[in-house]
Amino acid sequence: MLNILESISDATTSIDTLVQLFNTLRPRRPSDAAQAIANVRTLTRLLKADAGHAQALRDYVLRLLTARRHSSLYTEIGVLSNDGFFTELKRRIAYRLLPPALGDEYLSDALDQLAHEETDYLWISAVPAADWLDLFDIIFTAVPGMRNVMLAGLLDAVRTLSYRVAAIGLEPKLTNFHTEIEVFDSPFTEQNREVNAYLDGYQRLLAGQAEQVEDAAHLLVMLDQCDAVVAKIRKKALAQGTSIALTYLLVTLTQSIDRLRKLLFLVDTSGGLLHAPASERRAAGVALMLELIEAHNKKYTVRDLLADNIHLLARNVTENASRTGEHYVADNRGQLGGMFLSSAGAGLIIGFMALFKILMSYLRAAPLVEAFLFSMNYSLGFMFIHLLHFTVATKQPAMTASRIATGLQSRDGKYLDVDSMADLVNKVFRTQVWAVLGNLATAIPTAWLIAFGWQRLTGRHLVSPEKAMHLLHDIDPVGSPALLYAAVAGVCLFLAGLISGYYDNKALYTRFAQRISQRRGLGRLIGQKRLDRLAVYLENNLGGLMGNFYFGILLGSMGTLGFLLGLPLDIRHVTFSSANFATAIVALDHNVSWQLVLKSVSGFLAIGAVNLLVSFSLALWVALRSRQVRFKHGFALLKALGRRFIAAPVDFFLGARDTAPILPDETSVKR
Repeated sequence: MLNILESISDATTSIDTLVQLFNTLRPRRPSDAAQAIANVRTLTRLLKADAGHAQALRDYVLRLLTARRHSSLYTEIGVLSNDGFFTELKRRIAYRLLPPALGDEYLSDALDQLAHEETDYLWISAVPAADWLDLFDIIFTAVPGMRNVMLAGLLDAVRTLSYRVAAIGLEPKLTNFHTEIEVFDSPFTEQNREVNAYLDGYQRLLAGQAEQVEDAAHLLVMLDQCDAVVAKIRKKALAQGTSIALTYLLVTLTQSIDRLRKLLFLVDTSGGLLHAPASERRAAGVALMLELIEAHNKKYTVRDLLADNIHLLARNVTENASRTGEHYVADNRGQLGGMFLSSAGAGLIIGFMALFKILMSYLRAAPLVEAFLFSMNYSLGFMFIHLLHFTVATKQPAMTASRIATGLQSRDGKYLDVDSMADLVNKVFRTQVWAVLGNLATAIPTAWLIAFGWQRLTGRHLVSPEKAMHLLHDIDPVGSPALLYAAVAGVCLFLAGLISGYYDNKALYTRFAQRISQRRGLGRLIGQKRLDRLAVYLENNLGGLMGNFYFGILLGSMGTLGFLLGLPLDIRHVTFSSANFATAIVALDHNVSWQLVLKSVSGFLAIGAVNLLVSFSLALWVALRSRQVRFKHGFALLKALGRRFIAAPVDFFLGARDTAPILPDETSVKR
C-alpha cells in the first residue's frame, strides 16, 4: 500500500495505479468485514501520517475526475434503460458472457475497472460509513475545484433523469391505462419544468449572478405527485391486469424518480430539501456510493431484472387465481356436498377420457402423433369439464394457495391471527380431500363399467392381461417411479394454474369482452346480444379454458418428451391412475390378490397426495413471493391445526354444520 502511494506523481494519469490501490483494500474473502475495515483504516493512517502522499493522491484523483464524464454514472447504474424488458434481458445475457469494452471517457467505466469483482459491494458496505468519510475527508478536503468537478456531473444527471421521467410519463402504455394524466396537468411534465427552472437558477448561482438557488420545495411536491400516480397505476393494474411492458415502465419510472430525489438532496444548497445539515448530506453521499457500487456489481444479473419486473405481473396472475380460488373453499357441510357432487361429475368424464387414451394407444402412431392425440384427449376433456362447471380435484391447489396467500395479508400487513389462518387452511384441506373423493367415487365405477361393458359387447377385454399388469405396475408406489412422475404432474398442475392466472390477467388488460363485441360480422351472424354474452363469458373464463387446454398438452406430451430426450419424464395423475386400476381389475377377471389390490390402491392415493402437495407448495410459494410475504409461523400453524383435529376430529374432515365464511380482511400476518 505504501509503495503504491510513493509511486504517485504529477505524471501519473492512468487509472491503473488507483486500481492497484483499491485492490489493497479488498479482503481475500468478501465476507471478511474485519479485514476490510482494517485495510481502510490503514490507508487513512498512512495518508494522515504523510501530507505529501495525501496531496499527491488528491491531485491524482482530481486529474482522473476532470478527464471523465460523470453523468452516466448517476443516470444508468441502478436505473433500468428505456429499451424494454426483453431488450434489457438480452443485453444482460450477452454482457454476462462477454462484457463490453471499457474506455477512458466515462466515470462509470472507471467504477467498472475499480470494483471489477461482483462481490465488492459486500465488503465495501461492511465498512462503517464513518471510516469511509474519514478517508474521503483526507483525499478530497481542500482540493481546489473539487466541488465544481463533481457538481457539474450531478447537475447534468438531474436534468437527464428529469427528461427521462417526463418521457416515460407520456408513454401511451401509461396514458392509455391512466387517462387522468391526459385530463389534468401531468406531474411528469410539471416536474421537468420545475427541474429546468431550478437548474437555471443553479447556473446563475455558479456564474455569480445570484446569491442562492431558488427553494426546491415545489419540485419535491411534483416528484411526490409522480410517485402517487405510479401507485395509482399499480393499484389499478391489480383490477384491470398488466403487461410486462407496462410493469417495466413502472419499475424504470420508480427508479428514475428515486435517483432524481437523491441527487437533488446532494446538490441542493438552498436548504429547501428537508433543511438537511451538512452531516446528513455527507452520509447521503456515502449511501449513494454504496448503492452505485452494488448496482454496478449486479448490473448484468438476470435474476435481479426478473425480480424487479415479475413481481407485479406475478401478483396479478396470482390475484386472479385467488379470486377463482374463492370457489374452491367450502365453508360448511352443504358446500362440501356441492363440491363432492361437482367433483363426481368430473370423475365421470375422466372415466371416458381414460377409455379414449387406451383406444388411442392401440393406433400405434408415431411418437409425436401419439403425443398430439393424447394432448387433445386431455385438453378437450378438461375444457369440457370446465364448461359443465365440474371440478378436477388436483386443479384446486393452484387456486387455493393464492387464496391462502391473500388471507395472510392484513390491512396493515403486520399481524397474523394463527387460529383464523388455521381455520382457513383446514377448510382448504377438507375441501380438497372431498374433491378427490368425489373424483374417485365416479372415476373408478365409470372405468369399471366401461371395461365390463366392453367385454360383454365385444367378447374380449378392453386391455390384455399383460397390459393390465403393466397398468398396475405403473401405479406401484415402491416398485416403479410412480411418485416421481406424480411430482412431475404436480409441476404441470402448478404451471396450469399460472397459465390460468396469466390469461385472466390478459383478458382484463386487453378488454377482451369489448374487443369481441366489436366484431360486427360475427354480431350479424349470431346476433349482437348473443355475441355480447359470449364476449363476457370468454373474458370471465379465458383463464380457466386456456389453463385446462395447456394442462392437457403438458400431460399428453410429457411422456413423449421424456422418450425423445431419454429422460425419466412422465406423469401420474390420481384420477386417471384410479381409472386404470379399475380397468386392469376387469381385464384380470378380478383374479388378483388382496396384497396387489392394497398396493395399487395405496399407490394411486399416494399419487394423489404427491399431486396435491407439489402443486400446492409451488403455488403457495409463488403467491407469497408475489405479495412479498415472508411467512415464518409454520410450526405455530401446525400446532393450531393439531389442536383443531384433537378437539373435533369429525368437524376437521366434515366441517361444522353452520360455519360462517371467513373474509380475507379477518386474517392478518406478521411478515
